[in-house]
Amino acid sequence: MKKLNKSPDVISFKGTPWLYSGIVKEHFLNPKNFVIKGKPTFKWNGVGMVGSPACGDMMKIWLLIDQKTDRIKKCGWQTFGCASAIASTSVLSVMLVEKGGMKVEKALQISQMDILKRLGGLPSRKIHCSVLGDKALKAAINDYFRNTKQGSRVVAEGSRMIDKVLKITDKDIEDAVLHGAKSFEEVVERTKAGKGDPSCLPLVEELAHFYISKYFPCENCAVKGKK
Repeated sequence: MKKLNKSPDVISFKGTPWLYSGIVKEHFLNPKNFVIKGKPTFKWNGVGMVGSPACGDMMKIWLLIDQKTDRIKKCGWQTFGCASAIASTSVLSVMLVEKGGMKVEKALQISQMDILKRLGGLPSRKIHCSVLGDKALKAAINDYFRNTKQGSRVVAEGSRMIDKVLKITDKDIEDAVLHGAKSFEEVVERTKAGKGDPSCLPLVEELAHFYISKYFPCENCAVKGKK
């Protein structure tokens, strides 16, 4: 078995160094369970897709789940995405099928931070790229539930309306953080939350702090409050 290179690589982008772990490099150059074209060679019973290739970001995941054991036996995936998205989904696919296959309930609990930990981290500006695989996985598991008449197990992905005037949801705030907003002010600037309904600003601030802490726990990017 080839020894995995765990040494980091530094890649410069507009003068800012990014530190990629050797694990990220390995999964990008040699992605695991990747479906080269068309569909997987195995028979699947759950498929999920998020994003759109027209927008440049898309992820599709196929799963074969053993209905008797409730374990994920096979996983295949495709993406229109960057190196970070490829590496993130590759390592996720390994996590799902190793050791005889992960239980579905445990797979539903996989977080973005679990994937980042397994990768040895990603540059902060690329962390949002690891979200695609996570969301496509949950969509594929829901598809499996529907295909096997387990509708009661379907996990709803609801959104909470924050600014009722401008129709801005908690998902909009989460996406703003994932795409680079590192403070309360930046979240407001990106989403315009509170511009329609100023009374929601305390909740916007609370959510901004929550998502920044969730996705960027190691960075000193404290959320600034209103003055």
